[in-house]
Amino acid sequence: MASSNTSSRSPFLLLFRNAGPDAHAHLNEQERADLTKRWNDWYGRLEAEGKVSTGAPLALNGRVVTGRVGNVVTDGPYAEAKEIVGGFVILTVANLDEATEIARQVPGLAIDLTVEVRPIAAVSPALEGVKGHA
Repeated sequence: MASSNTSSRSPFLLLFRNAGPDAHAHLNEQERADLTKRWNDWYGRLEAEGKVSTGAPLALNGRVVTGRVGNVVTDGPYAEAKEIVGGFVILTVANLDEATEIARQVPGLAIDLTVEVRPIAAVSPALEGVKGHA
């Protein structure tokens, strides 16, 4: 059941890495179906508990824009397999410990997925203290 006291809860991002096609290549059709069911059950439980606001897998193609060399746009991302970001979930929970505990239950950990747990800041830490960005 969702908590009615959301004022003491904060947003956290779960970022799923090592999620490229190679991470799933060793799974047969039944194992893929079982993993998909475990993901859906995990996400559905978080939704029912009012702890997830959104989440989605990411396509493998896209673009990378960088300003380091004159606003270059390239097809990509071209990351090492262990760095491929395959999706995300945004949680609203009490604290980093609760977000971490939820991350420890991610079904993809069984196939060597890595989950990065990050608090979502109201203001970019680089802008903290800058006038107009309280």
